Amino acid sequence: MNPLSNKGLHILLTLETESEALLLDSARFLSFTNEILETKEVEIVGITNHIFENQSFTSAVCLKESHLCIHTWPEFKQLTFDVFLCNYTQDNTEKVEKIADEVIEYFKAKTIQKHKIYR
Repeated sequence: MNPLSNKGLHILLTLETESEALLLDSARFLSFTNEILETKEVEIVGITNHIFENQSFTSAVCLKESHLCIHTWPEFKQLTFDVFLCNYTQDNTEKVEKIADEVIEYFKAKTIQKHKIYR
């Protein structure tokens, strides 16, 4: 496969969870994110976080390899999450799959939608 046609995997998730407390705790999610990213040998270059009036949150973690983003909707018991790692120096497909699986497990979530986009 031509390396230019395999830039990486982007996974987009819509999840549903009964763990409402997790949908309201951005600090805990970002701590969890730091922990799992340490095991993936990726480099965080920036983090931004916004907490809304109802304590839902939007967070984006910019990585040297690309990004991950989350937005929570406690009123619907849902969240959206996406993760993309480029394959510039190595194939990161397995890492992207593992990150998505770990987020699903963290929220004890049911997957409503899962899209995989090979860039």
